[in-house]
Amino acid sequence: MARESIREWLAASPVRLAPMAAYTNVPFRQVAVTCGSGYTTNEEIDADALSRDNERALLSAQTPPPESGIALGVVAMQLLGCTEETMIPAALRLVEAGAHIVDVNMGCPVQKIVKRGKGAALMRDVPATAQLLTAIRRAIPDTPLTIKIRGGWSDEHQNAVEVARMAQDVGVDAITVHPRTRAQLYAGRAPWDVIGDVVRAVDIPVTGNGDVHSLADARRMMDETGCVSVMIGRGALGRPWVFDPAYDALDDVAKFEYETDVIERHLDLMETYFSPNEAAFQAKKHLMYYSNGWPGATLIRRELFDKRWMSEVREVFAMRLRPLRPAGGVPLVITTGG
Repeated sequence: MARESIREWLAASPVRLAPMAAYTNVPFRQVAVTCGSGYTTNEEIDADALSRDNERALLSAQTPPPESGIALGVVAMQLLGCTEETMIPAALRLVEAGAHIVDVNMGCPVQKIVKRGKGAALMRDVPATAQLLTAIRRAIPDTPLTIKIRGGWSDEHQNAVEVARMAQDVGVDAITVHPRTRAQLYAGRAPWDVIGDVVRAVDIPVTGNGDVHSLADARRMMDETGCVSVMIGRGALGRPWVFDPAYDALDDVAKFEYETDVIERHLDLMETYFSPNEAAFQAKKHLMYYSNGWPGATLIRRELFDKRWMSEVREVFAMRLRPLRPAGGVPLVITTGG
């Protein structure tokens, strides 16, 4: 896959779904694409786990077969790791599996990840990370290589610009910046000015991420920072229609029908793609987000908690949705939180 393609993909995908561990699996990514997200990135794949043929890592590294009816378009796969011994073979396997883009996770702030030198920990030793990225670049010379970084490790160690310049020098094709530091995790307001600093420091495309909950937010981020595209992460959980510019123009009845169709399509995809137990687990997890803002949401979550089968989960969904359905010309919309 030509590396130059990354610029046109970004131009065609100015707002898209961000990778989120345990959430951006194939069904949710398909729903996001259907709602208007450009290309999407899978949940992180641990290179060490992939080298051991871990079942979950292998599933994440798969692309849906044509007969599944799931079409993700451009497929970006994100790798988590810190050594050439595992990252290079993993990157090669992802390309063989159908990845159009390989993305290196340099932003995960979770303690169990960074204590092993992965995720945001890669920003602490820039020379070592440069060596790692150089090796991956050589291993997949024709595939776009991207990275996702944070503003830095801590307030005292903010080096997003330094890392971005290094990445450009070693052949990385595009960068996504979440401007909070690792120490901030997801607390406080995301300092978008860090994204602008990176944009001005490099010539390769920069995508912004952080505190974006609507297309209006995304446009504002692009205007304020100069980034070419925006990723929406937590703001899309329970609200994949956030990517559809036509959604806000719908009346209440049409919004209700749109949201209902999306949720039902998501449930169908989970049932098609996952084992029965995993489908029910995933459905409960996502319905927790979809139901945010519904009347009786706490009760819904309590009812979902002990359900074991998809049929039971669907029954709760249908039962709780019925009273919300617009009737008598006075719609009660299920629009979830914002």
